Amino acid sequence: MKNYKPKKRLPAKAYIDGILDGDRVILSRAITIIESNLESDKVLAKEIVQAILPNSGKSIRIGITGVPGVGKSTFIEVFGLHLVKEGHKVAILSIDPSSQRSRGSILGDKTRMEELGNLEEAYIRPSASGDTLGGVSNKTGETMLLCEAAGYDVILIETVGVGQSETAVHGMTDFFLLLMLSGAGDELQGIKKGIMEMADMVVINKADGDNIRMSQMARLQYQNALHIFPQSESGWSPVVTTASALKNIGISNVWDEILKFQELVKENGYFLKNRNQQQIKWMYNNINEELKQLFYGSKNIKSELSVLEKEIVAAKISPVKAAQKILEEFKKSL
Repeated sequence: MKNYKPKKRLPAKAYIDGILDGDRVILSRAITIIESNLESDKVLAKEIVQAILPNSGKSIRIGITGVPGVGKSTFIEVFGLHLVKEGHKVAILSIDPSSQRSRGSILGDKTRMEELGNLEEAYIRPSASGDTLGGVSNKTGETMLLCEAAGYDVILIETVGVGQSETAVHGMTDFFLLLMLSGAGDELQGIKKGIMEMADMVVINKADGDNIRMSQMARLQYQNALHIFPQSESGWSPVVTTASALKNIGISNVWDEILKFQELVKENGYFLKNRNQQQIKWMYNNINEELKQLFYGSKNIKSELSVLEKEIVAAKISPVKAAQKILEEFKKSL
């Protein structure tokens, strides 16, 4: 098979200059290169990321997750519009490990955020669907760096999938916001303890009309639940508040709390410490992804795995022995 070379790729400098100039079209084209699995694009992507690195990191990175039906798209749009009015440039990135099977709901979210998406000060980008969560989060991380270099000073990273995606987003953001509902039975059901522990802020959305009293009750329940967890290393005590994205109530308060958090963690040194730890973890994630691709991309390994699968099914070899055998073969090829 001939090595496919993508058409209309610009020199690396054109992408770098365009990103630093805040050109959204060039930014989008550069992100497409980052998401590509073509070897030629990987080389180009590394050059672009390395060059823009000194201009990245100057944002507040906010992770947003929430239970189904919580009104996440509406909340993000209204929150984004508030940030733009406050003079910020906002980039919204989505991470969805399930999108390869279902194509996710990100593109639908993008069309629903129509008012925000039409603003020059806002940029909305769905994540690349990848074979593994690590692959998706690594590419989302690089996309985030490009957006920062393009002048976006608030990065919102939303989780669309469930399960491990929250952990991945928490591992690349400064502040983690959990959207919840009231009046859906037991308010503490349907959310994992681990996700609650990660939250710097819980926002009870749809707190309007007849739902105001229920929302206040839910707020107290969550506040009590959060007191059970040990103090965060950041020194921040998680906040629980109510809001209505639909009525634009409580949105400015959410941003005020994030600013208080940012001030605290920058003063006590946690902000930089956390960013440094994330960078190191990101390096290891990249190593793991490269090793997986090197291993599973080998023709000999693919062939050998096919044989071993048949032998396992026929009970000729145990899965553990098969794994040891294929790894020994791989070591010999290095």
